[in-house]
Amino acid sequence: MRVGVISDIHGNLHALEAVLTAVDAEGVDVVWCLGDVVGYGPRPNECCSLVAERAAICLVGNHDLGVLGRISLDEFSHEAAAAARWTAQVLDPGARAFLERLQPALDTERVTLAHGSVRDPVWEYVLSRDAARASLAVAARRVALVGHSHAALVFTDDESFDGGLAVGGTEVDLAEPTRWLLNPGSVGQPRDGDPRAAWLLLDDERMHASWRRAEYPVERTQQEIVERGLPDSLALRLADGF
Repeated sequence: MRVGVISDIHGNLHALEAVLTAVDAEGVDVVWCLGDVVGYGPRPNECCSLVAERAAICLVGNHDLGVLGRISLDEFSHEAAAAARWTAQVLDPGARAFLERLQPALDTERVTLAHGSVRDPVWEYVLSRDAARASLAVAARRVALVGHSHAALVFTDDESFDGGLAVGGTEVDLAEPTRWLLNPGSVGQPRDGDPRAAWLLLDDERMHASWRRAEYPVERTQQEIVERGLPDSLALRLADGF
């Protein structure tokens, strides 16, 4: 089965639409979302509606939970908390109901999915080989997918494979018996130096992964952020991917 894996959309509808167009062009069978559909961005309701329509699996992320009031915003940055409060005010009942029924982690037949890490699916960032190995050690499946860090990454427990940033076009054969942890990167707010929307093409039968990027009209999302009175920094950072 060919899977389009997306994560960290953060209310960026234009980025989400660009990624789904690219996903459709690849002829994928299903879409999986690793969470944080809302937060930061200006179009939370539309993003929830589209993900609910398109994703066979969707997890809940820490920003989703913050908007729902299920975790404290005290752990958020000033800008993130301000965006979460705004999102909570404008979130419509349908979007709220969609987010409320999601969980932060689950297992498919071949893959473990978590928003943050397998050890802590809400809060932990996996940005190093040590953190990846710790998650792989407790993962129920040989391949784990995580989001949260907004960076496209690949790690393994194979000592001969350095891992780290997976730039657009990176391809990996997920050969046994090695265990793998993959991050598709962020659709709506990349922080790995590439401002294009990120996603992952995973063939979970052939066990092959390919990291992809999609151009989208960044300036339109920036304008919408400013128009809604969200922090200017959330618009500015989109241009550079940091």
